[in-house]
Amino acid sequence: MPATLGNILITGGASGLGLACAEAVAKAGGRPLVADVNVPAYDVEHVVADLSDRREAERAVTELAERGGGLDGVVTAAGTDACGRLADVPADRWERVIQVNLLGTASVVRAALPYLTASRGRVVTCASTLGLRALSDATAYCASKFAVVGFTRALAAELAGQVGVTLLIPGGMQTHFFDDRAPQYKPGPDARLNRPEDVAAAVVFALSQPEGCEVRELVVCPSTETSWP
Repeated sequence: MPATLGNILITGGASGLGLACAEAVAKAGGRPLVADVNVPAYDVEHVVADLSDRREAERAVTELAERGGGLDGVVTAAGTDACGRLADVPADRWERVIQVNLLGTASVVRAALPYLTASRGRVVTCASTLGLRALSDATAYCASKFAVVGFTRALAAELAGQVGVTLLIPGGMQTHFFDDRAPQYKPGPDARLNRPEDVAAAVVFALSQPEGCEVRELVVCPSTETSWP
């Protein structure tokens, strides 16, 4: 029997994949709890927090967990990027990608562990196909997502039998993630991207597995994805 979802904390839940995951969790009978640097434009329990700041991330997790009476799952969908050659990307922008994508993920999971251990809950981290394959002008993003892959695989070994851990590796999606990029870093007019709703369905699938059964890794990408394999 599939597990009931319960309280699912979703980072980056104000937009993109995070928003799609929140909607999918609610549709599946769970309760989404959103942490985001922006206020969600829909009715959902949320905390505004900059996840690049460890104390902010910890505060968001604690506040949402206490409001919900615990946590049954965490989805770390928050992410950012800084395209360009290493010599051209300002150091602060480059480092923020690492702070949000990697350190924010680790901070949220660390803060959530007492609640997840108590509920025997689940974690779904969000990497990228660029966490498996390197690309020029993407050193910050690749570094952060390669690190999320390693972090999640080690976490799965560390928490085996206590907390379920799934590594999500999505390809390109139809979100606003590409909006503020220079033209050369945007998907071309013929690019075929996945709907975030379809990727979110895979996240709910992982969260819904019965106790003792885990989906360790999920690659969900368009059939014509160029960044995988």
